[in-house]
Order: sequence, then C-alpha cells, then structure tokens
Amino acid sequence: MSHSLPDLGYAHDALEPYIDARTMEIHHGKHHNAYVTNLNGALEGNADLAGLSLKELQAKIADIPALRNNGGGHFNHSLFWKVIAPGGASAPSGELAAKIDEAFGSLDSFKESFAKAGMTRFGSGWAWLGLKSDGSVGVCSTPNQDNPLMGEAAGTCGCTPILGLDVWEHAYYLNYQNRRPDYISAFWSVVNWDVVAANYEAAK
Repeated sequence: MSHSLPDLGYAHDALEPYIDARTMEIHHGKHHNAYVTNLNGALEGNADLAGLSLKELQAKIADIPALRNNGGGHFNHSLFWKVIAPGGASAPSGELAAKIDEAFGSLDSFKESFAKAGMTRFGSGWAWLGLKSDGSVGVCSTPNQDNPLMGEAAGTCGCTPILGLDVWEHAYYLNYQNRRPDYISAFWSVVNWDVVAANYEAAK
C-alpha cells in the first residue's frame, strides 16, 4: 500500500489568525509530505507491513525507527488536519461532553489538563485526548511522532486518540515563536468538535 499526502480540504488561510497560512503551507506541504515520502521508502524494505492501513501500521512499527518516525508522523498529522478543520462545533456535546465532564469535572478542567500535557512535553511531541479501553477518556502526551496506538512505546498513553495537538516548534514558530502557551490557547479556537465526536464514535 502506497501512502499519499491527504488534502487539507480547506484553504491554508482558513484558520487565521490562530494558525497562519504560511505555517499551514510549510507544515502540510513540506513537513507532512516528507513523512509520507519517507514512510513509503521505508516500507519498501518491510514488505510484510506494506499492506496494512495507516492505523494498523502504528502498532507494528515501534521497533523500526524509520517507520516509527515517519509512520507516526503521517498518522498524527492526518488526524490533526481533520480536528482543526473549520466549520464544526466549537464545543463538545452529547455523550462526548458527558465523558469529558465525568473524567475531568468540566470542559475548562479538561482544557487545563490537555494544555499541561502539551506544555510539559519537553522538546517535540504531541498532546492527546483519547478513549481508553474502559470507556473513559483521558489526556496524555507522547514524544516526537509517537502516538497512543503504538502501545507500550508511547508510555502511559493507553488509548485510541480522538484529538491531537502538535507541539513541535514547526507547528507554531512562525507566528508564536517560543510562546507555546499562546499557541495552545489559540488551538481551542480552531478545534472542530464535530470531527472529535466522530473520532470518539469510531473508537468505541
């Protein structure tokens, strides 16, 4: 299976002023595209994995650095572009909202926990909201391009990710420089909760 760069589905400037057009152009067209190109190259030497879907691949690549880095990068960014797509609900509702309240006490408390996961990730990585095997939701973070689907390789992130935030500097440096807290705060203005809810339903 050859992997390809997914279309954004919206204009590069659709998320301004929260995420600027130039960052989107570079992040999607260069960074993500490089992960896809390098993943396809790495799969040429791992024919037994070439037929797996991108999601299935995540659980098989923790011990193969080129696949772990690039397969994770492709999966993580593919989810990221969807959860920040413009036009959806600006807050969770229904069952997902209830799960967040149950786990964190309130939406604001969830946002604080999620922001802390992103802020305390030293260096590059991701913050996640995921559905756990017991049906609850939880927050965690992973380094580099790891994600919770990689299992033990992702540390304490035993969940299926439904919302992810890229906290690599390339995701925000042009607009926010080293102000990661400002970038994380702005993130909430572009989250598409309809997509997050759909991810939650698919993970159940």
